[in-house]
Amino acid sequence: MTLSRRTILKGVAGGALTVLAPMPGLSLYANAAQADAHKILIIVHLRGGADGLNLVSPASDANFIAARTSELRVAMDGSDPGFALANGPDPHIDFRLHSSAGGLAELYKNGTLGIIHAAGLTDGTRSHFVATDMIDRGVADVPNLSHSREGWMARYLSGDAAARQPIAAVSASSAVGGEFANWPNALAVPDLGGGFAPAGGSQALDVLSRFYTNAADPMGEAGRSALAAMATINAGVRRDPKGAAIPYQPEGGANYDSAGEFGRSLKTLAQLIKMEIGLDVATVDIGGWDTHEYQPGRFKGAVTQLSNGLAAFWNDTARYHDRIVIVTVSEFGRRLRSNRSQGTDHGRAGVMMVMGAGVRGGRFFGRWPGLDNAQLDEGVDLAVATDYRQVFTEVLKHRSTAPTKDVFPGFTPTASLGIFSA
Repeated sequence: MTLSRRTILKGVAGGALTVLAPMPGLSLYANAAQADAHKILIIVHLRGGADGLNLVSPASDANFIAARTSELRVAMDGSDPGFALANGPDPHIDFRLHSSAGGLAELYKNGTLGIIHAAGLTDGTRSHFVATDMIDRGVADVPNLSHSREGWMARYLSGDAAARQPIAAVSASSAVGGEFANWPNALAVPDLGGGFAPAGGSQALDVLSRFYTNAADPMGEAGRSALAAMATINAGVRRDPKGAAIPYQPEGGANYDSAGEFGRSLKTLAQLIKMEIGLDVATVDIGGWDTHEYQPGRFKGAVTQLSNGLAAFWNDTARYHDRIVIVTVSEFGRRLRSNRSQGTDHGRAGVMMVMGAGVRGGRFFGRWPGLDNAQLDEGVDLAVATDYRQVFTEVLKHRSTAPTKDVFPGFTPTASLGIFSA
């Protein structure tokens, strides 16, 4: 059995108001983190299979217009036009961002955000579970999936000595992200509104501390590490004279409220970054993208949360813009043709976005395969022109010198897409 601190504290972490002091021998790593201004990588998962053709539409493409009702594509004019995007992948097509993505449009316009269309998983699976497992493990076929026990980020972190601080890897949710599988030091931190402590208050903390203090086995080590990390995070939460957590105040006029649970997760990440405790990589989820029916309204809501959340986070973390890189990914895209339920079914290629430090934003990267019947995958789907692993590989190479050769089994990088400036 593989033990880790997330296993030890499963069902224990709960957001009690008790103040934890860092365990003996643990420093807050503030000075070290400030001295080593490493890049902080944030992976945003669009759970459910986001319709990239509805998020970033080839709005003027005749094939696209013929395949979908107007509600499932971005308009070029009328009462609700989308945002025109300069430097598209095909000069003959007017690419437009969804009309509810004003924040993303502004980030693209000011050169912060870049788009990789027709990107994704090269395997033809249309199973949410299989596709998610493949992306989490960093593979693109069943044989490599069956032989990959650890997540791709766990493989990367194992070769990056700079990313081994106690709180390097965090998922801003109730569970640790799959890309951290078999990485012993990953934490799930869903919210810091009441601090970050074991449920049960000081009595639970005392019991857990006594239980693990003298244990010499791997379980004891994992328990001590987890409690120490929780204590460090909890110590970074501002409190009033009575010990109650003070509500977090975002900077730069940022407002996370319109981004729902996604906004809460991003707010948690912003707090952790500002604590300067060594956060290196993080994951965050946003659901609502499995739109088999009634897509127009549901998709608009998901796009609004995604766009408003990322815009708020970017405003809130202005002091860290030279360190943060954000990548979005979904398990697959949706079919070109809409169905009879005003929705779209599971497809192939979708959209990835990269924003932040060093990104050559305001442009598309990668090849656009086209939407003619002969260009479609199996005659129905936007074909994958850019392997998702190529995007992740370029991100990893940009942020550190850690080796990437064994991070994605069976994958050989192609020529660089040029996402980052030299």
